[in-house]
Amino acid sequence: MWINYIILAIIGFGAGIVISGGVFAFIAVIGLIPRIIRKTNTQDFVHVYEDAVTFGGIFGVLCLVFNIRVPIGVLGSGIFGIFAGVFVGGLAVSLAEVLNVIPILTRRMNIHRGMSYLIVALAMGKMIGSLVYYLIPGFAQYK
Repeated sequence: MWINYIILAIIGFGAGIVISGGVFAFIAVIGLIPRIIRKTNTQDFVHVYEDAVTFGGIFGVLCLVFNIRVPIGVLGSGIFGIFAGVFVGGLAVSLAEVLNVIPILTRRMNIHRGMSYLIVALAMGKMIGSLVYYLIPGFAQYK
């Protein structure tokens, strides 16, 4: 009987390592962290970025697996929503640039000026979506 739990634990741990490796490889391939480092001119703190991504991933998994609740209140939820929105927005913009979506979009729509406004609008939309998701109680119901 215990052997079944041990085998399941080994399989679950191995599957988790494979999936997390894929997610971190995806983030590394599209160049999200180097892009943030370059834009913020914080090359001396690369190890902090690496540790933040690693520990954030570990903390997120622990919260999901063990159903850990962190009582941070409305203000904390707002701050977390802003950070999550910045991350997701940066991820979306990095992925779009890797796929060359933005240059194709600008050519097809004849956009020559105001490209920075379009990118800011995309990022703001992601941020507002994250704020709505985290600040409105009961917005996302898990059943």
